Amino acid sequence: MNAQKLKPYLPVLTLIILVALIGMMDSTFLKPANLLIVAADVSALFVMALGLTLVIYIGGIDLSTQSVASMTTVLVTAMLSGLGFWAVPIALAVGAGFGVLSGVVSIRTKIPSFIATLAIGGIAYSVARYVSGEKALSMIETERSAYLGWLFGYSGPIPNEVICAGVLLLVALFVERRTVFGRVLKAIGAAEHAAIASGVRVERYKIAAFAICGLLAAFSGLMMSARLSGGSSLAANQFLLPAIVAVLVGGTPLTGGVGGVLNTMIGALIVAVIRTSMVYLEIPADGQQIFFGLVLIVAIALTLDRSKVLTVK
Repeated sequence: MNAQKLKPYLPVLTLIILVALIGMMDSTFLKPANLLIVAADVSALFVMALGLTLVIYIGGIDLSTQSVASMTTVLVTAMLSGLGFWAVPIALAVGAGFGVLSGVVSIRTKIPSFIATLAIGGIAYSVARYVSGEKALSMIETERSAYLGWLFGYSGPIPNEVICAGVLLLVALFVERRTVFGRVLKAIGAAEHAAIASGVRVERYKIAAFAICGLLAAFSGLMMSARLSGGSSLAANQFLLPAIVAVLVGGTPLTGGVGGVLNTMIGALIVAVIRTSMVYLEIPADGQQIFFGLVLIVAIALTLDRSKVLTVK
């Protein structure tokens, strides 16, 4: 089997090798209970990466997801006492609204998505700081259990975070492979000019992808707030880089058109295993960010479709 045929299987092979290596370091790691804990720990990051996948799939990027997730933790915590369960859909709607704003600013004004979303992320961060009064907020435990209990704890042997992430994965997989929307996103990522020439209203689909990305970033923040029992403008700090790494390492390149949400699941598990190994090796958080930065550079170099990038600026 040549290198080109082997390439689609590299993420799965990488995951198997990493799991085997950590299993040799600590045999208890391979116990089902421990693997479920690892999956639960990465669930919020995976949901954020799931949204990023759709935007990267069409050849864009959304750097606001980390700030939107943090903002959501603040909003849902601040609203929970007064609005009860309604705080959840309102916070998710605000996240989707920020996604729409990112898409409109980037697509309608022709501003590169990384600049537009970086600016929108700054707005989301400022909203979080204003609402929180620049301090961490805490939930009342009874309200957290009553309105967000479905986001933490266990349903039988499986953590609720894993169930939520699994349901979102199945929905995203169905949309990607079985709907017109998913097929159009692939067409846009593979050859946007051809999609435009065939009469597809590309701008609407791209804005919709950003909206879903914002929605899933907000859902990721919701999961964090339930786990942390509160919110902060920095709650999702250091999530963005590993989330992008999960998408790219899974096999969805920045140039778009190939890969997808199933690839991101593999990438997120790779990130989870790497983070677990770093805990075993007692590598500090800053060291982990440096490592993920290096992995990101390598992943981009290996997956980038250079036929779509004629000039590097």
